[in-house]
Amino acid sequence: MRNWIFCLLISTFSTGMLSAQNPDFDAIRQALMDQQAAWNRGDIPAFMQHYWQSDDLQFIGASGVTKGWQATLDNYYRRYPDRATMGQLKFGVVSMEKLSPKSVFLVGTWDLTREKDALGGYFVLIWKKIKGRWLITADHTSSR
Repeated sequence: MRNWIFCLLISTFSTGMLSAQNPDFDAIRQALMDQQAAWNRGDIPAFMQHYWQSDDLQFIGASGVTKGWQATLDNYYRRYPDRATMGQLKFGVVSMEKLSPKSVFLVGTWDLTREKDALGGYFVLIWKKIKGRWLITADHTSSR
């Protein structure tokens, strides 16, 4: 019985270690850090490179649902027309769950610091592996 419990504990620990070192999760974390860096240098087009360039992309926010990559890009330009409004962005990852070999559900935080104010909130991203790249296919962002 003790050997069985020991094996169960080792198996649980090993499974946890594998998920912590998941190369797909690492790639997605890196994509988020790339987005953060692009935003902080004022490069919205580079920030958008991690979104699925499709009319089926969905962005859900306070204004409702925006469909399509171009419409999402246009909204970013409207809402953040200059560096002052863009401020400095910081992402945090709360959790990631692999839904399938090509789909990941991510919950995260965002904090935006600007000269005159600070904003923040949460987001839910659906990432899909498309042609070998992890891309955001749906983004639901809310403010605190």
